[in-house]
Amino acid sequence: MNESYIILLDDLKSGVLVKNWRVSEEFFGEFGNEEVSHADLSVDVQARRSGASVNLDADIRGTVTVPCDRCLEDVILRIDTAVALKLRFGVGSADTDEEDGRELVWIPEGESEFDLSQTIYDYVCLSLPIRRCHADGECNPEVLRRMTDNPGRDDGPDSPAETNPFAALKDLFKD
Repeated sequence: MNESYIILLDDLKSGVLVKNWRVSEEFFGEFGNEEVSHADLSVDVQARRSGASVNLDADIRGTVTVPCDRCLEDVILRIDTAVALKLRFGVGSADTDEEDGRELVWIPEGESEFDLSQTIYDYVCLSLPIRRCHADGECNPEVLRRMTDNPGRDDGPDSPAETNPFAALKDLFKD
């Protein structure tokens, strides 16, 4: 990746570490995500050591451009999500994955850095809506017209038998 999204854990001996990164469409390309054609995101991170753990908070804000599910034209979606992690050193048990309202991440002993790139990618993708569409009336009208006007297709119940896939079933329950 062009930019390193790494938190150096050795720099957290005391105080707060603050980082700010910009995320663009190249970031998503590194993960093989071809759906995001443009991205302009700001990632603001604060990391604070608290005893044997590190509390990490990140705010991800900006926009991504993806294809509309209805008309396939580009639609710009706002992203505003927060990440709250607690980094713990050692080997954790599988039964605890959250602590103090934070997602718990176990870091192997001796590790001196934590790469946030996968976390940023996951949180952005999870914050995208399931249906990615323009607001009503903003889709490409030509595409919508072509989707509703399909004169070559006639699959209704009264269509000729040679084009109706259900024609063979019409005599199934005759007495």
